[in-house]
Amino acid sequence: MQLSRRLMVGGMAGTWAAQAQTAAREPGAATENPAFAKIEDVPGLPRVLLIGDSISIGYTLFVRELLAGKMNVHRIPANAGPTPKGIENIDSWLGKERWDAIHFNWGLHDLKYMFDDQPQVDLAQYERNLTRLAWRLQKTEARLIWATTTPVPSLRVGPKRIPSDVPRYNEAAARVMKRHGVAVDDLYAFALPRLAEIQIPDNVHFTPEGSRALAGQVVASILATLSPQAAR
Repeated sequence: MQLSRRLMVGGMAGTWAAQAQTAAREPGAATENPAFAKIEDVPGLPRVLLIGDSISIGYTLFVRELLAGKMNVHRIPANAGPTPKGIENIDSWLGKERWDAIHFNWGLHDLKYMFDDQPQVDLAQYERNLTRLAWRLQKTEARLIWATTTPVPSLRVGPKRIPSDVPRYNEAAARVMKRHGVAVDDLYAFALPRLAEIQIPDNVHFTPEGSRALAGQVVASILATLSPQAAR
């Protein structure tokens, strides 16, 4: 009975993960996205906040499933988009609550090409924006975990993204996180050697199985950060 229930929940989470990534790209769909649903905290458990784009939306439900009974996993009720959107909304996303850990990422939208064949946010501005965001997140006194931006496929996708830009933006982010003493969850390194198995063909997004794999990596980073040895 318990095995059947786990299989059923896992299958639902996979369906929801696929729907979540689709909904994140469709205007007006956010209110129907189960990843954005508010959760009721279980008293006494650590409170974790996920911030990120549709990649993180895809793994949110799996992270909640894997950490059920261990942590209260919240996420911002939106696609975090590029860093300018983060700067504009970070105060409202953080709210007044206390967070024990915040797992966050920006990048995939910053490096996409929009107008005049230029990235939406160039590399230098991206680093400045991330510095500002890291400073604001540190004010929460939560344990911070930066997730590197995941790879993009070598074939052309829309909007345009260049695979070699991802390491460049990740390197800029690494400089910021080192200066601020922020832990790093290297989702790029985790995903790169297994893209054929976990990423949707010719797409920046991941299959439900891929999102579950990413969730396992995210959960491992959160557990390591909030382990008794790492506790404040």
